Amino acid sequence: MNKQETYQWLTDHQIPYEVTEHKPVFSMEDLRDVDLPYPEANAKNLFVHDRKKRHFYLILVRGEKRVDLKAFAQRQELKSLSFCSEGDLMDILGLTPGSVTPLGLLNDDERQVHFFIDAEFAGNKVAAHPMENTATVWLNADDLVQLVRDHGNEAEYVDIPVLPEE
Repeated sequence: MNKQETYQWLTDHQIPYEVTEHKPVFSMEDLRDVDLPYPEANAKNLFVHDRKKRHFYLILVRGEKRVDLKAFAQRQELKSLSFCSEGDLMDILGLTPGSVTPLGLLNDDERQVHFFIDAEFAGNKVAAHPMENTATVWLNADDLVQLVRDHGNEAEYVDIPVLPEE
């Protein structure tokens, strides 16, 4: 699914959204140079797997947070977590680095990725790339969770532990 197909999918499923087109961004630091209408809804995505690569997880968290993956794994009763490779990202979600998005779960044909979203987003607006890092889609987090569940992936709000500030 590409950017235009993503917009069409959201429209076809009657999910309200807004779009902000911008230069390509590959990190949260890159976003500092982009004028976004809802900075409080900025999010980053972590695509991780367990030690044996049997289970895959997408974690969406507020953009400024530094996730404590060890504490997260313990809290969710998961095995130790590691970041997925570019190959896993492409094979499972059809995405490239810098374009990771929960909307990529629509490409997860085997429904093998469990989606965890920061509980702070519940009922609020959230940002997501439309399969490409040249735009941001703004939608309600509850709609996002529901579309992921409707697709057949597990999705849940959780409290995300963060690393202490340096």
